[in-house]
Amino acid sequence: MDMRNYQNPVETLIERLTNVIEAVGGSIVKVKNLGQKDFARVTDRKFPVGIYVDIDFSGPSEAPAAIKEKLKLEKAVNRILIATI
Repeated sequence: MDMRNYQNPVETLIERLTNVIEAVGGSIVKVKNLGQKDFARVTDRKFPVGIYVDIDFSGPSEAPAAIKEKLKLEKAVNRILIATI
């Protein structure tokens, strides 16, 4: 997450992310704030770290694509990884 210009607590952003997941028909199983970590691959030298959040959810098969599409517009979200099981 790009927290450079983000003034609200991380919990507010987590709530917004869970709302996006629920809006596409997903249900939240577990949310874990992993804290601030270095990026393995830095795309901006001025921005080498970010806040990582792990959200486990279940939902329809089209949910991952819909979540990625909605989060493209969220400026506070820098990178998204959705792993399906």
